[in-house]
Parts: sequence; structure tokens; C-alpha cells
Amino acid sequence: MRYAIPLVLFIGLVAFLAIGLGRDPHEVPSPLINKAAPPFQLSQLHQPDKKFGAEEMRGKVWLLNVWASWCVSCREEHPLLVELSRTHAVPIYGLNWKDKREDAITWLSDLGNPYVLSVSDLDGRIAIDYGVYGAPETYLIDKTGVIRFKQIGPLSPEVLQKTILPMAKELMSK
Repeated sequence: MRYAIPLVLFIGLVAFLAIGLGRDPHEVPSPLINKAAPPFQLSQLHQPDKKFGAEEMRGKVWLLNVWASWCVSCREEHPLLVELSRTHAVPIYGLNWKDKREDAITWLSDLGNPYVLSVSDLDGRIAIDYGVYGAPETYLIDKTGVIRFKQIGPLSPEVLQKTILPMAKELMSK
């Protein structure tokens, strides 16, 4: 009897850890799924005197990709974004997060620019509104401005082909 309580607690802890370790860290549930994308109005990366906001995308299905030149995983994901942009399947807009403007522009110049345009979130406030854990993150936003999907970490060809593109196609047809 004396060992029953510690044994039950130990078994519970092992079960809890087993469940947690079996989950995909890229599938963190977001409280923003099926909710309106937070509004923003930020300076464009290439034309800082011009602003861009999520409201301008009303009526369109689009991807918002959070990236930075200092982000190693962003470099891993970037060729896939460049390839996707060439297909014109869904427009990609960039949210350049806590980055130096010059570094970001050089990075895009060197690696290719998959974005219709990028905005600069220098202080990271918009990323906080979107619940960004770290770059890269990608959001699929529908015609009414509602977030329908969130990918934490780099996009993979599998996620793109099996989830994002079919969902984007369905949302575009509505």
C-alpha cells in the first residue's frame, strides 16, 4: 500500500510523457485557426515608404510566411517557397520578422524572392499577435480574412501537396 501512490504517479507521468513525445512538434494547435487574422499595417520591405496590411487581401486566398535572414530553418524552406511562387497556385506574402532591412533584401536577392511583397515587423509585435513561436511559420488565410491553417517550422513538400494546396484550392472555389 505504501508504494501504491508513488507507483500510480509514476505510471501517470510515463503515460503523459509518452503521449507528448509521440506528437509532431509542428502540429501545435493554434487558437487562431478559424478566427480572423490579426490586422496589421506595416512598411513594405522593398518600399519602406509604402504600407501593406492584411485588409488589402480581402477577397483573396493567400499565404503569410514569417521569415528572417538570420533564420536557419527559413533557408531550408526557401527553395520550396520559390518553387511554389512559380506555380502561381497561391500568392505568398512575407512577414520579415525582427530583421535588418538590408540583410533581408540581400538574402532575397541572393536566394530568390518568392513573395508578392514582404513587410517588416521590426519589433515583432505583429508576430506576437499571430502567435508566432519562431521563424519560419506559415498561415493560410481565406477570402474573408480567416486563418484556416498554420504550419510551425519549415514547410515540407508533403505538407504543401497534401494539406495547403488542396485547402487553398477548395477555399478559392468558395
